[in-house]
Amino acid sequence: MKTIKEDLKEHTEEVKKKVKGLGPVAITVLVLLLAILVCSYVFYDFFFSEGSIFRQKYDTDFLTGLMHSVPKIISCLQIISFVYIITFFLTLVISHIFNKSKRSITVSRLVCNLIRWVAVIVVIIGVLAAWDVDTTALITGAGVLTLVVGLGMQSLIADIVAGLFIVFENEFNVGDIITVNDFRGEVIEMGIRTTKLKALGNIKIFNNSDIREILNQTVELSTAKSLIDIEYGENIPKVEEIIKAKLPELTIEGAVEPVSYDGVNALGASGVTLQFTTKCYEGDIYSVQRKLNAALKNMFDENGIGIPFNQIVVHTAKD
Repeated sequence: MKTIKEDLKEHTEEVKKKVKGLGPVAITVLVLLLAILVCSYVFYDFFFSEGSIFRQKYDTDFLTGLMHSVPKIISCLQIISFVYIITFFLTLVISHIFNKSKRSITVSRLVCNLIRWVAVIVVIIGVLAAWDVDTTALITGAGVLTLVVGLGMQSLIADIVAGLFIVFENEFNVGDIITVNDFRGEVIEMGIRTTKLKALGNIKIFNNSDIREILNQTVELSTAKSLIDIEYGENIPKVEEIIKAKLPELTIEGAVEPVSYDGVNALGASGVTLQFTTKCYEGDIYSVQRKLNAALKNMFDENGIGIPFNQIVVHTAKD
């Protein structure tokens, strides 16, 4: 798993890419919308004044309607441009400011998602108002509509509420490795409705209301465990003396603490099981366990400690 410092560095680079890495299309759209916004105010009288050519009455109703629709189209472009530019820079500033910890990164991403949803609603209401739709009645009726829709969208509301509680109770953050419903993965995105986990190149999407019995495996260091069998014929005190002398020499890449010997774990069918453990980050646990197994096998071979293998011993009865 990436450390907090690496997560913060990655998030900072992501924010920089939003500015430096804007593609030609995104830059063109941004400049175009900005130009439309500026021109709509510079030539405001030309489009919207009472004496404008777009306010005149022409010979045919079609031409009159067409000319009268131009100011409405300009108003729509004005609203879309203004909201898009404000949303873009607002989310950019929030992402840049709130990048001091994994917790602040998680909150900033959730807030940015919320801002985008609000921006869409504002654009819809603004465009309808530009076309002379009575938005006051629309907003007033939204309460009744919300009640009706809410009865049929209880799961959506439950997802949103659950997502807010997850963030504010700090149950997990972006970058944490968690287990949900037997799926273990790294949290790569938290939205107001869903949470995405990534593992082995696969992305699992959970509705927030379905996330229960969370196992957060990054709150503290994880324990990498290795179980090694030795033959029953080996003298355990002698083996433990060798382990005590040689174990401090083991260096396991990814481990953040020295390897420790915990004693006899079990008496197996063909050997005595010894347990070794070390601490590491959850994202490195499988790699550390594999390297620990290899290092212990080499240590036992170098010191003549026999590791058993499955075998069948046949006894014959004497006459």
